[in-house]
Amino acid sequence: MSNLDHRSNGSVPKKFGLDRQHGKMAGVCAGIARYFGFDPLLVRIVFAVGAIAGFGSFILLYLAIWALAD
Repeated sequence: MSNLDHRSNGSVPKKFGLDRQHGKMAGVCAGIARYFGFDPLLVRIVFAVGAIAGFGSFILLYLAIWALAD
């Protein structure tokens, strides 16, 4: 068995999901932060700046993640 096999050491691979318990709206930013190990505030700031600077493209990305996750 190889060391790359997640089941060999009993750990479960990470799975992305919304974090509604720690989220402000839908839990998208909190879920992203939990998955990658970041502070949720940083992810929210990135989404806010991206929504303003990207002419709303981050809003569409947020809605798509919300619709497809969980």
